[in-house]
Amino acid sequence: MTELIPQPGGVAIGSGEVRLTKRSKLYAGDATEGVGNWLRTVLQQATGLPLPEGRELDDARDGGIGLQLDDALGPEEYRLVSDSNGVFIEGGGPAGVFWGAQTLRQLLGPDAYRRAPLHRDRTWAVPHLTIQDSPRFPWRGLMLDVARHFMPKEGVLRYLDLMAAHKLNVFHFHLTDDQGWRVQIKRYPKLTEIGSWRARTKFGHRASSLWDDRPHGGYYTQDDIREIVAYAAERHITVVPEIDVPGHSQAAIAAYPELGNTDVIDTNSLPVWDTWGINPNVLAPTDNTLRFYEGVFEELLELFPSEFIHVGGDECLKDQWKQSATAQARIAELGLADEDELQSWFIGHFDKWLSARGRRLVGWDEILEGGLAEGAVVSSWRGYEGGITAARAGHDVVMCPEQHVYLDWRQAPGEDEPVPIAHVRTLEDVYRFEPVPEQLSEVEARHVLGTQANVWTEVMEDHARVDYQTFPRLAAFAEVAWSALPAPAERDFADFERRMAAHYPRLDALGVAYRPPTGPLPWQRRPGVLGRPKDGPPPNA
Repeated sequence: MTELIPQPGGVAIGSGEVRLTKRSKLYAGDATEGVGNWLRTVLQQATGLPLPEGRELDDARDGGIGLQLDDALGPEEYRLVSDSNGVFIEGGGPAGVFWGAQTLRQLLGPDAYRRAPLHRDRTWAVPHLTIQDSPRFPWRGLMLDVARHFMPKEGVLRYLDLMAAHKLNVFHFHLTDDQGWRVQIKRYPKLTEIGSWRARTKFGHRASSLWDDRPHGGYYTQDDIREIVAYAAERHITVVPEIDVPGHSQAAIAAYPELGNTDVIDTNSLPVWDTWGINPNVLAPTDNTLRFYEGVFEELLELFPSEFIHVGGDECLKDQWKQSATAQARIAELGLADEDELQSWFIGHFDKWLSARGRRLVGWDEILEGGLAEGAVVSSWRGYEGGITAARAGHDVVMCPEQHVYLDWRQAPGEDEPVPIAHVRTLEDVYRFEPVPEQLSEVEARHVLGTQANVWTEVMEDHARVDYQTFPRLAAFAEVAWSALPAPAERDFADFERRMAAHYPRLDALGVAYRPPTGPLPWQRRPGVLGRPKDGPPPNA
């Protein structure tokens, strides 16, 4: 029996096995050479086998591995056949072959995820079987917030590997916020010289009275970004960058004070923000601000080939605009009804600007307020309602409701999580998440591009905490995004737990510091250790 995650569409178990040996060759047909290089590299590291290159498919028939395309399959669909001839993976496109290669790695066992062989004389075997598999959604995403707590480049590359291992294919890269600007923009050097560092950091969530007085910061050079994008592409992952406007922008205003509402506050005194929550300091709706961010996006488009560019658009408080003579003059000039329509105009400007350059704007569901920008894609985070409204209006949607897929939310009841913020979302809760609202008609539901899990890092100060909050729930989410599961109430969570028992050793081999699945947590085993008090629900972006 195979213990695969995410669950494949169909598995037929045979009898016998294919044993990989020093004689086994790996053949990669036309357009699958990149997958072949990746697979050879990871398997050579883990097994110590040479896996020399086969020159034709027949070279894989003597206990080897063969990769090739099959035009009859969908772009991400694959067929894996292991029989007396060898192991053969066919995909409708290179991505399909790659997902099949990920399944093969799972079939080889947890040690296939090691970076060096543990035992040189062990047997590497793949059971005889046939797997036919394809994803439910084209957008299977993970959003990582590196603005609140910076994750160095190597950590980002590691998360791309973890995404690939779970057949996730969209990396939403939250690069800017009030607490930090993380991408080099050469024409505006102060964005990283000033905007990438803050003097101190709130420890815990908003209700906490604790502070970490060490400066915190960091950013990615443009070459770092190119490397991340190329690394993701090799794993058939699209990187969607997010530059947050017009709210969540204090780091940018700290670097360039003229971007703020200077007729309301003295923006020269604003630092990069050191706490959490919704910030009142938002961008001024001026031509100077528009030109500035057009310059930012010009450089961004050179770095990110993605069709989709995320502009945030969430949690933009309008108090400063209500007080600003400049903002009120802009409202009057454009004949707008109110500040909500002013934000719609602001987002609409970049929707047209990006469309003219062959890209598509994505924004959080607040971009619906004051009128939806034409052509925009909605990330529905405040529940399902924004996504339902957008889909019914003919707009594409990515479902990521906070109640289901915000992985900073605590994982168990009681006060025993490290920072027990928000409401409990267990592994089973995530497994029973349904991305397509039942209120949508069949035609409307086609606008649901897919779903993503969001990892906001206010309370995740390092890699270990990100791992703890993200796993094992990301494995459950990956199955929801990939597999054709029944309705939530009918899903076999017991079977998923059974398969997870085999998946935890894979995560161990990958070095993932996941939350223990059962039993008392480590700090609960020591007497006298108290849990932290519960904080309020987290902000979004």
